Amino acid sequence: MGNSYFNTYTQIHIQFVFAVKFRQTLINPVWKEDLHKYITGTIQNKTHKMLAINTMPDHLHMLIGYRPVDHMSDMIRVVKNASRDWINENRLTRLKFEWQDNFGAFSYSKKEIPNVINYIETQEQHHHKKTFLEQYVELLKEFEIEYDERYLFKPLA
Repeated sequence: MGNSYFNTYTQIHIQFVFAVKFRQTLINPVWKEDLHKYITGTIQNKTHKMLAINTMPDHLHMLIGYRPVDHMSDMIRVVKNASRDWINENRLTRLKFEWQDNFGAFSYSKKEIPNVINYIETQEQHHHKKTFLEQYVELLKEFEIEYDERYLFKPLA
């Protein structure tokens, strides 16, 4: 019989965005590349392909070639839990590290991929002009996604 996924052909590109709990600035430039490698390995172990990843101190962007072998929420939960545990086990932050529960997912056509990769790789420049929340709301509006402001990534109250 074999695995039915071997005969499934897809081209799905998704940018995921998620934040550190309460948007705390806990991701340090000193170890962020190691975090990117760790998350890339987690994504690849789930049979997806990492196309771009970048973090700011309070959030993460990644673009993946998504294979329909996982439920998206399950895959993100695995990525968040594994990376959280890796950060905490290596004591990379003074405080206990947590990701916020929610995430954004935005799909792109193949011709858009170079621009999305550039956007992710140049996050530092984008955030000189806009905050993370401004940028995230802009993505939601661009994709015409209805949202409730009460459930956007929350800062520490």
